[in-house]
Parts: sequence; structure tokens; C-alpha cells
Amino acid sequence: MKMKREFSILPEGVTSANFGQAINEFETLLGKESVIINAEGVASYAKIMLPVDDEAHQPSGALVPRSVEDVQAIMGICNKYRVPVWPISTGKNLGYGSAAPATPGQMVLDLRKMNRILDVDADLCTALVEPGVTFQQLHDYISERNLPLWLSCPAPSAIAGPLGNTVDRGIGYTPYGEHFLFSCGMEVVMADGQVLKTGMGGIPNSNTWQVFKWGYGPYLDGIFTQSNMGIVTKLGLWLMPAPPAFKPFMVRFPDDGDIVKIVETIRPLRIAQVIPNAVVIAHALWEAGSTVVRKDYYTGEGSISDTAIAQIRREHNLGAWSVYAGLYGTPEQVELNWKMVSQAFKSIGGEVLTETELGDNPVFQYRASLMRGDMTLREFGLYNWRGGGGSSWFAPVSQARGSETLKQMKLAQDILGEFGFDYVAEFVVGWRDMHHIIDLLFDRTNVAERERANACFNKLLDEFSKQGYGSYRTNTAYMKKVAETFGPVKQDVERKIKRALDPNGIIAPGKSGIYI
Repeated sequence: MKMKREFSILPEGVTSANFGQAINEFETLLGKESVIINAEGVASYAKIMLPVDDEAHQPSGALVPRSVEDVQAIMGICNKYRVPVWPISTGKNLGYGSAAPATPGQMVLDLRKMNRILDVDADLCTALVEPGVTFQQLHDYISERNLPLWLSCPAPSAIAGPLGNTVDRGIGYTPYGEHFLFSCGMEVVMADGQVLKTGMGGIPNSNTWQVFKWGYGPYLDGIFTQSNMGIVTKLGLWLMPAPPAFKPFMVRFPDDGDIVKIVETIRPLRIAQVIPNAVVIAHALWEAGSTVVRKDYYTGEGSISDTAIAQIRREHNLGAWSVYAGLYGTPEQVELNWKMVSQAFKSIGGEVLTETELGDNPVFQYRASLMRGDMTLREFGLYNWRGGGGSSWFAPVSQARGSETLKQMKLAQDILGEFGFDYVAEFVVGWRDMHHIIDLLFDRTNVAERERANACFNKLLDEFSKQGYGSYRTNTAYMKKVAETFGPVKQDVERKIKRALDPNGIIAPGKSGIYI
């Protein structure tokens, strides 16, 4: 006689008996070692850095499939017992919620063992990968074969994965940095277990799946990004051919107000693709935060003082803002564009610096590595700035106009200051837009500070939304609230699609604020 199994948390609306039956069937399918329900194993999926209680994102367990067929079979069991699953690739989405689900009681669907690099074509500069492939793994594959290809990766490059980052619409720092734009073709397991290949993938014996994005009829790939409409199990990527020449550079500016002329200078150069990669404009505290500990400079109440910031800048030779970008192409192209770019920045008072002046400066080398798609984890040093393991990334978008920067910066600094937090931020200038990335860092072990951080993040969302600034991405604690800022019609359409494709709501309920 089998003993009755006890579970610390159940999926919403699922009885203990039915959940136990589902677990038994998952174990028969995957093996007991790939069905994780013990407290120690589940804890590794439950860790969050958000300013909310752990219980708000506590999973019931985790499933670790090895194949598309496993995922299809899991969907059958989930529909039978109404067990929801939260798909992750590598689960290293630290600034936006880690591996934990948006709502408690979901089973994490951990796809890390589906980690095959299925194809890399050096002529067409394409790749086809599974969810568990990391940027480090793909980088090593390319390096070992001496292929003339570069990756584009986000800041936590080595441990993150290209599939997961792309379907969450993450960005990188090479000219191929808009990752979803440079994807081509998906394989998706639908809630009913069917396998969809988007674009040209539905054609038998197709050899154009990774080269022509659109296929025929409605373009479907977008509904599987930042959504819970299906589980992406393969993704095509366009890789950048290694350029003959690459010239990274940095420009330092002395005053906070310089941000206006910085952006006005960058925008036409970006739109014309003279500077072809996303330009980072990092504030002094973002620059310092990866290597400096706050308490060494400030132990008072509230936000860090201007005096302390000035001391940090002085001791670490930092500007109020530091601009990072690169030039790519033939040596002749790079030299021609360098004259144009360097003169533009010098004309507005920038200190223009290259490897010649900076040498092995670690901050510059970190940025240069990102801009050529090399692996680095340096930015995680930001989490030592305040200590205590709390981090929530706020990411409003604006037009690439100088006037927008001062407006957003003041609004953010006022709100952060009201709650006693620091403005640790950077602007990332795209073709015509800017992402304003603000890392709300706090001590999560301090309950009062955690509550203040939660109130602060909510006010950031409220006030920026009132000003017409939408977030392009958010962490799991605020997905529903961000979805509401985009209006009821969009939510209604998403709900109708969700109900049509996943009527039992088994795939990631709450992802991007979408429910059945």
C-alpha cells in the first residue's frame, strides 16, 4: 500500500489526491530524479530577489524533460489534472524574477537538459538551438571550430541562454543586439501537445527555416515572446559575421545635465547606423556599483549623498555619465566613421577614450567584451552595492531625445529618494528608442526595507505610466500591473488568444499578466 504523499504547496484548484496522481505520472514519464518535489530541490527554483514575500512565487516542484516528446507528454498530464507549468531555459533571469513562477503553486518546467546546438551555418551565419543552450556553450562551440562568427549577448552572458533571452525580448550590445529581430524560426510545443514550426519550418524538408523569417500568412513568432501561449523548444538565430575591424570606445562627461546633449549627439549617428550597436550611457553609480560597496562611502539615512558620489567619482576616475559604443567594419570604414564620431563627441565636451588611453581598465574591458559578444559576469557585482540580495529592474522606454532623459532621470531620482534608494541606472540607445534601465537595489533581509522597495517600485510604475512611459520588460511580481498599463483592449485580445490556444490555462498563468 502506497503512503499518502504530502506537498508543501498545491497548484491552485488542484486537490492533493489529483496532484499526487499527476506526480506519479510525471515520474513514470521522466524518472523520479527528473521530478523534483523535495524541499531542498524546490528551494533552488524558489529563490527570488524581489521585494515581496517568498510565498508569492513558491513553486510546487519542478520537471526536467530531456526532449520535445517529453514536453508533449507533460502537456497531456498537465491538461488531465489541470497542473500549471512555468517554463524556464536556464533560469538566470535575475533582474526580472529568476526561475520562480509568477503565481504560487506552478511546477517549474526546467528545460536546461534540452541543450543541443543543432546547427551552426558559417556561410549563412545562422544557428539552431534548444532552450538549455547557454551563451557560453554556443560561444565555445564557435571558438572550438574557429568559425568567423560573433554572438550578441546580454550582460549576464555566460550563464544565460540565447533562446530564453530572445523570447523574453532581451537585448545585447553588438549590432545584432535586438535579439528577437535577429531570430528566425521557432519550434513551439502547444498546450494540446501539438508541435508548431513557425515561418518556413512547416514545409517538409525545408532548408529555409533559419533564413526567411516570415513564412506565409500571419507572422506568429511574436505571440510566443513574453507570453504563455506555447513552449518554445527550438529557436533559429542570425549570428553576426566577425568584422575585419572593431573599435570600442568610451566618452566621459562631467555633469549629470550632459545627458541631454549626449543623446542628441548619439541619435542621428544611431539612426544612420554610423554607430551600429546599442549605445550604453551609464551613470556613475552604475559604473561604480559593480566594484564599490556603498557603505564604504555612505552610511547615513536616505539616498546616497552628492558628496559621497563625488568622492566615488574622484577616487575611481568616473564621469557623471560614461558612454560606451563601438565601430565595426573594414579598417577603412572604421577609420572614416571614427573621425565623424570622435569629432561629434569632442564638440560637446566629451573626453573621448579608446584602448590606447584606457589599456586594461577593467570597466572598459568589460564593456568592450560585451560589444564583441564575449562572455562576462562582471555586472553581477552590482548586487554587492547595497548587499542583502534585493534587486528589481525597472525598464521604461522613451524616444531617443535628450529632453526625455532629464525628465525621466528627475522623475526616477525623486521617487527613489522618497523611499531612500539610490539612482543606479543606465540608458541604452537603440535605433530610435531608449531603454532606461534602473536597478532598484535593496536589502531583502530587512523586512522594512523590502516593504519600502515594493512601495517604491509600485510608485515608479504608477508615475512613469502617467507620463506615458511603458515598461518593455518587468519582473514576475509586477507583470499584471504592467499589463494593465497597456490598456484593456490589449489584455482582452491576449486573453482570447490564450483561451483559444490553452483553454485549461496550464502554461505559465500570469506570465506578462495573461490569464485565461
